[in-house]
Amino acid sequence: SYALDKEQTIDLGTGNHLEIRGGEIRMTEADCPDQLCVNQKAISKNNESIICLPNKVVVEVESSENSEFDAVSN
Repeated sequence: SYALDKEQTIDLGTGNHLEIRGGEIRMTEADCPDQLCVNQKAISKNNESIICLPNKVVVEVESSENSEFDAVSN
């Protein structure tokens, strides 16, 4: 667990690097071929997530501030 109010760079040891800045977290680097996790927007609200399937990494925000969306459907 990492606090979003402390700016830092985190090496997950899986080929993925995270950056916490301005109360948001984003994937800055990944060694996966598709780079979808790196191209996702930064997250900061409760239950938002960034997922890197090739490296089996899930980053999820747990907070009291909710996302602007109630649900997402495909």
